[in-house]
Amino acid sequence: MTDSKRRRGLMAMSALLGGVLVLSACSDDGDKGGKTSAGNAESSQQEVDKAAAADASEAQIAIKPKNGATNASINNAAQVTVAKGKLTKVVMTTADGTAVEGTLAADGSSWKPAGQLERSTTYKIDATAADSKGREAHENSSFTTVSPDNSFIGNFTPEDGSTVGVGMPVSINFNKAITDKKAVQAGVTVTSSSGQEVVGHWFNSQRLDLRPEDYWQGGSTVTLKLALDGVEGADGVFGVQQKTVTFKVGRDQVSTVDVKSKTMTVTRDGKTIKTIPISAGSPENPTYNGQMVISEKHKETRMNGATVGFTDDDGKGEYDIKDVPHAMRLSTSGTFIHGNYWGKGIFGNANTSHGCVGLADVKGANDSSAPGAWFYDNSLVGDVVIVKNSPDKTITPDNGLNGWNMSWAEWTAGSQA
Repeated sequence: MTDSKRRRGLMAMSALLGGVLVLSACSDDGDKGGKTSAGNAESSQQEVDKAAAADASEAQIAIKPKNGATNASINNAAQVTVAKGKLTKVVMTTADGTAVEGTLAADGSSWKPAGQLERSTTYKIDATAADSKGREAHENSSFTTVSPDNSFIGNFTPEDGSTVGVGMPVSINFNKAITDKKAVQAGVTVTSSSGQEVVGHWFNSQRLDLRPEDYWQGGSTVTLKLALDGVEGADGVFGVQQKTVTFKVGRDQVSTVDVKSKTMTVTRDGKTIKTIPISAGSPENPTYNGQMVISEKHKETRMNGATVGFTDDDGKGEYDIKDVPHAMRLSTSGTFIHGNYWGKGIFGNANTSHGCVGLADVKGANDSSAPGAWFYDNSLVGDVVIVKNSPDKTITPDNGLNGWNMSWAEWTAGSQA
């Protein structure tokens, strides 16, 4: 064999061997071997995951409000419940770590705060529950309650548990202007054991009064329910009240002041029980006519003319009496029915006041036999005082608790129910 033939032979064998090596390095068998190794590892991890999942607690915890919620209710938004298990531990804290007391249901199915939450506060809840096999589940949430700027309340009269006269309306003054009166009024319910229909009337965007067509029936019980929690009274402004108030209506007492005859006749349950000489407003400052409701009682109080526009040339009050006895307010603008110890011989004879109704009394308010004291002791907040035969106009319905001076048609026209 010549050298050239031998070289060609060696080159061919080398190429053949090289091709075999290349084919061997890239064979399917080698690739299959790599995939099998990775697949085994993945399969093994899946088995571990399945085993862990199979051993997980069946307890399902739900927390309200949802995580990250804002403008949450301060009354009943916070609640933790569980299905397929029992709550074993619930921790609620403010952002600074202050603990919030809570109540766990006897069966372990739910938890809620023991009292009302604070406004503009961020709260955190961490809950733990266990299923029937004792396996634990955990859940947590954080939320922020509604702020004072984004909430409203209604200040109401009369007070819970009080006893009032037959003329006492339920009067609610909201601390922010209400634009959705219909939604807010829907959250206010007033009912009476007498069965009388009760209708609300809006005097303005912040005042809602509720009353029946005629005075409350004496001896009845009236219930006010405020279900305003979460009610949007104006754009972005929500109610926070959830409250029930009950008050009693006392005996049916109505007193009629006749400015012309200068007497007051007191009737109780339809019978006259006393006639009292009075002194009403002077011709220059007459007393309002109309049905007025006693809204405040003060054994003694100061009356300064400057506070109601009666001033002299120096800007001082035309009168300033620091110990007016047995005073009862009839209007927001300053009309009272009260005892008078400084007027002599005027009762039943002359009308001399700046618009109030005066009854004979003594300085110090310590003589129970004085007419002023008698009327004070026998009157309730909510009793009606009717003034007639005065040269002045009828008092406006929103000047005090005096909506009785509107006809029923006018009253119901102001409802948004």
